[in-house]
Amino acid sequence: MTFSLALTDDQIQLRDWAHEFAEKVIRPAAPEYDESESTPWPVLQEAAKAGLYSYEIMASLREDETGQSFPILVEELFWGDGGIGLSIMGTGLAAAGIAAAGTLEQVIEWVPRCYGTESEVKVAGFCSSEPEAGSDVANMRTTAKYDEAADEWVISGQKAWVTNGGIAEVLVVQAVVEPGLGSRGQAAFVLTSDTAGIAAPSKLRKHGLRASNTADIFFDDVRVPGSALLGGKEKLDEKIARAKEGKKTGGQAAMATFERTRPTVGAMAVGIARAAYEFALDYAKDRVVFGKPIIENQAISFMLADIATEIDAARLLVRRAAWMGASGQPFAAAEGSMSKLKAGRVAVWSTERAIQILGGVGYTREYPVERMHRDAKIFDIFEGTEQIQQLVIARSISGVRLS
Repeated sequence: MTFSLALTDDQIQLRDWAHEFAEKVIRPAAPEYDESESTPWPVLQEAAKAGLYSYEIMASLREDETGQSFPILVEELFWGDGGIGLSIMGTGLAAAGIAAAGTLEQVIEWVPRCYGTESEVKVAGFCSSEPEAGSDVANMRTTAKYDEAADEWVISGQKAWVTNGGIAEVLVVQAVVEPGLGSRGQAAFVLTSDTAGIAAPSKLRKHGLRASNTADIFFDDVRVPGSALLGGKEKLDEKIARAKEGKKTGGQAAMATFERTRPTVGAMAVGIARAAYEFALDYAKDRVVFGKPIIENQAISFMLADIATEIDAARLLVRRAAWMGASGQPFAAAEGSMSKLKAGRVAVWSTERAIQILGGVGYTREYPVERMHRDAKIFDIFEGTEQIQQLVIARSISGVRLS
């Protein structure tokens, strides 16, 4: 598949469809759910009715050989609002985890359950990070021990910062099954949140993305059937045997999920940055100081020119990485990490510059750019911090095992 920046008719229709939903449904609701820090269930319901929240559309977009459809959709939703956008897209991380590690039968059974139905919307959560294991996946402490007599796995531990934690119907849980093998001794499990022994006592109160529910989840000897192991026991045993022999094991499940989603996270950041830029641009055209619109001042117009350039640069890196992933191109220079690193930096910087252009009013909650700035900061942190992306890129371009 040749890389092209020209959008197909279907991609243009997708962009316009998502943009209209973001403008008419997401944006009017954004201030309320940011202030209340509550899940926007009515918006999720509307997204499901519109066809924007379902496993069908996610599967359909993943089939785009150009890789462009998914970042197009995500950018528009996050242009609407970061918190609500993540409430809509957060389930996709768990669904991607099932698709990356599960058997065909598990995908067919569990992915639809992540989303629920149009009349009864559900969400799902991907449980990987822990208090002592965020970027350092090899330091994971949550364990899963196999009870052969009962054909059950017993999961114990704590997962941190789970998107949709506390409200998710389905959980995908990463756990250590073979201590001593580091990340190669881990596996993923899929289960329902009402399983005995699971608790999410309180949600986290966050700086941004407040419309997206985040919580720690505790697993106290949680028993799940053998069928909960994504990929199956036979495949896991083969992987563990290869690892003990020092052979390659075909990758680590959590990292495989992140590799599938990293350009998507970059698209989220681009959407927020673009929203702040457009608001600041309109404000600069309308705001009159010393008898003329402030955009006629070179300091303001040059600032806006820099923001527009940086957003385009970030988008191009995201689209390239998405195309490479869809067409099976190797990320020889960590192009996926490049896209996420650049987009996160641009989102934080662009939203901060937007506040500066608005001046004092930009610092108040009467205008949306301060919310956008709060929402943007997480893109320097989650799914691999800014520094982790730098490390991945540096290792790729140098061939040196930096630490």
